[in-house]
Amino acid sequence: MKIDFNKTDGLVPVIIQDERTLQVLMLGYMNEEAFNKTKEEGIVTFFSRSKNRLWTKGEESGNFLTVKNMDIDCDNDTILIKAIPINTVCHTGSFSCFGEKAPKGFLYELEEKIRQRIDDKVENSYTYSLYQRGINKMAQKVGEEAVELVIEAKDDNDDLFKNEAADLLYHFLILLKAKNLQLENIEEILLDRNK
Repeated sequence: MKIDFNKTDGLVPVIIQDERTLQVLMLGYMNEEAFNKTKEEGIVTFFSRSKNRLWTKGEESGNFLTVKNMDIDCDNDTILIKAIPINTVCHTGSFSCFGEKAPKGFLYELEEKIRQRIDDKVENSYTYSLYQRGINKMAQKVGEEAVELVIEAKDDNDDLFKNEAADLLYHFLILLKAKNLQLENIEEILLDRNK
């Protein structure tokens, strides 16, 4: 990655996106030193224009941004960082500097929570207890939820229909984990089919 820091007097804008949901979290600026520190440590560090120094996001609050991916735009003067936020991002207490957490893309966060509950063997978790019952029981639950969704689709109660759809997606994500697959693998197939 070769960034043209000279084009913008030593500072380039940095867009931070939630790696799982793609929600835009904040905008900051980096000089070359902040960029190198971010690459080395895997935690987002900006150059604070108001403090006139390097500033690691979360250095006081503990709400760090863990870097998952860094890209540079086509003009080599803007950075896009996909990160995992620890708690809220905005100093106002909001999830993002652009507002609260959006439901769009939440399935990836839910997928991660399901993975954690299963991998950490959380005993009092419905997710883990279903997982322990084996692939046949997980597949059966997906089938049951699909049937319940079809039944609700024939009625006029949108709330019941949405709740059954949510149940189906939740159990589908558990089944994906059991098959050592991710939602992204299914999206790849859909993307290929759309070409």
